[in-house]
Amino acid sequence: MKLAQLIVVAILTAAGSPGALAQFVKGNEAVQVMPNGTKRVETPPIPSTGPASKSTPCAAAAGCWAGPWHMVETSSGLRECTEPWARAASCRESTYGVQRLSRLWIAKRGSTWLWCQYPDMSRKCVDMNARPPLNLPVSAVQ
Repeated sequence: MKLAQLIVVAILTAAGSPGALAQFVKGNEAVQVMPNGTKRVETPPIPSTGPASKSTPCAAAAGCWAGPWHMVETSSGLRECTEPWARAASCRESTYGVQRLSRLWIAKRGSTWLWCQYPDMSRKCVDMNARPPLNLPVSAVQ
């Protein structure tokens, strides 16, 4: 009986640990579960004009990124990216719950892409495509 109690305590402890916290943004409409159980995931489109359309992304493995990590849900799961568009070279496996970093969460509400401070759309989120200063995101170390 002691072993069973120990297992239950371990499970409950893990459920409350940082690694077990949200691995997705609550209410993110970019992720849809289809009737057959598969997931359909959208990522923000790369802008067709402006500096972002012409830039080469900082590779996630290159160590050249000084800003907050963009937490983007992709078809291969939650990724940490140097940009919100989640190009392959700009992303790496998520360290959320293991390593504390400055992070922004990318989510979609309707047709609007958002930068959110936490993985919860009811908290601070701003429209990625709004004009400054309305589009200035607020990251948090998490």
